[in-house]
Amino acid sequence: MKTLFKTSLLGLSAAAIFASCSSEKTSETETEEMVEVVEKKTPSLTMLWESPATLETVESVLFDETTGRIYTSNIIGQDPTEKDGKGSISILDTDGNIVEQDFVTGLNAPKGMGIANGHLYVTDIDELVEIDLESGDISNKWPIDGGQFLNDIATEDDKVFFTDMNTGTVYILMDGEIMKVSEGNESINGLEVSADGVLYGLDASGLKKINEDGSSEVLNNVVTGGDGLISLGDGKFVASRWAGEIYFVDGDGETLLLDTKAQESNTADIGYNPSEKIVYVPTFFKNKVVAYKLDY
Repeated sequence: MKTLFKTSLLGLSAAAIFASCSSEKTSETETEEMVEVVEKKTPSLTMLWESPATLETVESVLFDETTGRIYTSNIIGQDPTEKDGKGSISILDTDGNIVEQDFVTGLNAPKGMGIANGHLYVTDIDELVEIDLESGDISNKWPIDGGQFLNDIATEDDKVFFTDMNTGTVYILMDGEIMKVSEGNESINGLEVSADGVLYGLDASGLKKINEDGSSEVLNNVVTGGDGLISLGDGKFVASRWAGEIYFVDGDGETLLLDTKAQESNTADIGYNPSEKIVYVPTFFKNKVVAYKLDY
């Protein structure tokens, strides 16, 4: 009887010890998971400054890393398709001061911008316009056959990609020639080339990767109908919707960073300063640019 009793106690003791160890391991695992959850930062935007509200119908913002200039495209009017010759490009400094209100004049309804080959490229309804970065003089124009509503621009080395929102087409200017890159992209607007040379776009289906053969694959189907697009690297993006929303997008989904719809302040084709992590937001009818610090 004593031997049996001792064996039972030993068995109970071993079971208790095993249960205790298992509990400790489970607790440690749960703690580690909780720490990971706590350590994952929620992306956010913090306002830094606003420019003077003299940039009439400001549609796009482009930051030039080489010079520190901030360019804005200004439609100057209510109709983004009107060929009235009133559109312009302005220059701001990194504190939001307007350095030159009329750097370029005589455009119609300028929208997306990009820098390549020592020039500033701007979409203007149905043509791509090339501008000298120093003088502001228009040095070339490429009318697009069948072009209707040219919109955003993305550049890579000497290549200039741009979209036609109405026809769902992505074009490229390369070696002085215009060619089609991709078709069938409903309401495509925002474009971006990542650091590793991959082309991305925003259209009615969401955020998509555009392949070299013109096909595409949707990476996020929530942020649909986007306007401006920024690639942060490692599969992370910032995307704007014209109506007043800005999102952070990655492999885990999307986070709403900014919602200014209630203030009727638009968030059109955003720009980005990568070294300072600053997002520049053109407010369209509010006629100003607002700068936000991005934390992610």
